[in-house]
Amino acid sequence: MPKYLNLYFANVSLDSLIRKYALQNAVFYEGKANPKSVLGKVLAEDESLRSKAKEVSTLVDKIVAEVNTLTLDDQTEELREIAPELLVKEKGVKEIKLPDLPNVKDEVVMRLAPYPSGPLHIGNARMVLLNDAYVKRYGGKLLLVYDDTIGSEEKLPITEAYGYIKEGLDWLQVDIHEVVYKSDRMDMFYKWGERLVNEGHAYVCECDVETLRSLRGKGEECGHRNQSVEENQEKWLKMLDGYYGEGEAVVRIKTDMKHPNPAFRDRVLFRISKRDHPRVGGRYHVWPMLELSWAVDDHLLGVTHVLRGKELVMEDMMEKWIWDMLGVEGPEFVHYGMMRLKGIKLSKSQVRREIEKGALTGISDPRTWSMQSLRRRGFRPEAVREFVLSFGMSLVDIEVPAENLYAENRKLVDAEADRYFFVPNPVQVEIEGLPEISSVEAPLHPEFSERGKREIATGNVVYLPREDFDEYKGEKIRLKDFCNILLDEKSEFVSLQVEDIPKVQWVHDYLVVKVVMPDGTVTEGYGEKNLENTEEGQLVQFERFGFVMIDSKGDPLIAYFAHK
Repeated sequence: MPKYLNLYFANVSLDSLIRKYALQNAVFYEGKANPKSVLGKVLAEDESLRSKAKEVSTLVDKIVAEVNTLTLDDQTEELREIAPELLVKEKGVKEIKLPDLPNVKDEVVMRLAPYPSGPLHIGNARMVLLNDAYVKRYGGKLLLVYDDTIGSEEKLPITEAYGYIKEGLDWLQVDIHEVVYKSDRMDMFYKWGERLVNEGHAYVCECDVETLRSLRGKGEECGHRNQSVEENQEKWLKMLDGYYGEGEAVVRIKTDMKHPNPAFRDRVLFRISKRDHPRVGGRYHVWPMLELSWAVDDHLLGVTHVLRGKELVMEDMMEKWIWDMLGVEGPEFVHYGMMRLKGIKLSKSQVRREIEKGALTGISDPRTWSMQSLRRRGFRPEAVREFVLSFGMSLVDIEVPAENLYAENRKLVDAEADRYFFVPNPVQVEIEGLPEISSVEAPLHPEFSERGKREIATGNVVYLPREDFDEYKGEKIRLKDFCNILLDEKSEFVSLQVEDIPKVQWVHDYLVVKVVMPDGTVTEGYGEKNLENTEEGQLVQFERFGFVMIDSKGDPLIAYFAHK
């Protein structure tokens, strides 16, 4: 074969290799392929190209740019034609490499510490799934310790939240070995508080909030710091007996009033709250702050390792200070950075307030990003686990787009989701010159012919998405799995033959459908009649629109949008 032909076929082969991996990467990641990921795949398949990596990289950039101009549907269709095997995702969850826990001796005991003010949201999932992964790795024990003390004026435990949290953990497939309520352990917290007072490590302070804050900021002691132990014991008992009102007295621990971090200077251990508690009512009105309650429980519950965000290093310092004062040992602390979804604010307490105001419909409202909302939208718990654990124990604060989570879920649901037509914001179109065709057939899933086909009624009046009508008006388009038309309000039939022209979904007979979007808005439209055959709780794909979960079947049919 002439040399120029060898070079020609080599380039064609390389172009094809790059293109199939560019298409695969684009399909997996919201239609936008990453050149570096594609280059890695190409070099892994053909190691002889490594010596020409620079030239190959240039070609990858060019082909990726071309692929990224296509729609996600066109990318999927082309990949299905040239390399359908690349549409089949790995099943199951890949093992995530986490660093070893420090100083593991006997059984590993870890704890989850949710505050029951609302359901778990996607931001809480990192704490939950990292703990669960480590406990499963070491064959240890995971405690669910409801952190339900009243330590803040803004936050109060709510009865329903205990169940919401457990429901979220069950959905995430987290194994809990023991459940503990801090509100059941108040007497134990009082014993430790009394011991700190009796041994001169803590004192009752009657300064108002502004005075306390001012002196702490200046590193100056208040007059109560040097009270005798007897005076502090007397005032401690008065606190327990209800002598003081809210804000009139607190218990502070003696740290170092010259510490470089003002927040560490003689922190508050107990405060007074007269509010009723959802589990124990008004039985207690002196409540421990987080550092005291955890210093007690991390020691007494036998916790060996505490995973927490690096922003809680102050809590580490306080727990260690208390243990040192009382001569006891505590667990190892291991930290990780904060993970945020770009553009999304998460707060359990804020969710509760928004629900109470009627701004949110409930805990499964998609704007909450709760585990309940993700389940309602059609997410798989394995996708959440894969997404969260992919960041490991990095100390770097991470802000990631929601598309990364969507990509993980798509890998799991694409193969199982049957396909249907949905026409958002429909426009009526008449087709002139259409042959007598009563129905057409379309596959339930393009990759699994064994699932069968769905029969779709046709006619000379159809409905198309407004967006497509406005974009393609006056052009030749194909009504997917049906026919080709010259698009207008009164369209001209062209042919039945499949052509390489824009493809648009359509309906003739229809159901009214409402799709609840992630931002809480509702997209209304028409869905094909075959949606009558779906079940509530079934995830399907509305072609060229996205994956949705069938929420309720009625008039209208309600679905919740998952992602593209």
